[in-house]
Amino acid sequence: MNAGIMIAIVTLLVSLGSFLIRPKEDIRWVKRLDLPRWLAIVEPAIPVIWTVIFTCGAISAWLVWRADPGSFKTWLILGFYLLVEVVTVAYIPVTLRLQSLAIGTVIGGLGAVLGYGLAIVVFPISPLAAVLLVPYLLWSPIGTYATRELIDFNPESI
Repeated sequence: MNAGIMIAIVTLLVSLGSFLIRPKEDIRWVKRLDLPRWLAIVEPAIPVIWTVIFTCGAISAWLVWRADPGSFKTWLILGFYLLVEVVTVAYIPVTLRLQSLAIGTVIGGLGAVLGYGLAIVVFPISPLAAVLLVPYLLWSPIGTYATRELIDFNPESI
């Protein structure tokens, strides 16, 4: 099977994984949270933002694959991409299941740090692949900050 198609399939399956793990009581918890005004304005755009981020990430991974297909180093880097995606996608189900904004902040911060590390590793292989990670590198800290700010609005949900 074509590597680009495999990367797209894995990206899609992992990104959809968080939608499968949303018990109703967890959804009720998140709907009760007080939101800062700016977040309520941005919230409708979040699915589009994440679609762009995951698409750019998949294209980035494909460019890294094309640079050195099948090598051990390339497989390790693709594993790094997968780790970043899994940590990113884990944010929603783990935060909801534990009903803890503090845990969400930690997961978001970890995802941001891993994303920056991935960009550093990828840049020498393909500067364009690193540039395609910029949407994630910009949005991930914003999402982490938003989660941290939610703690101020909902101190009982730490």
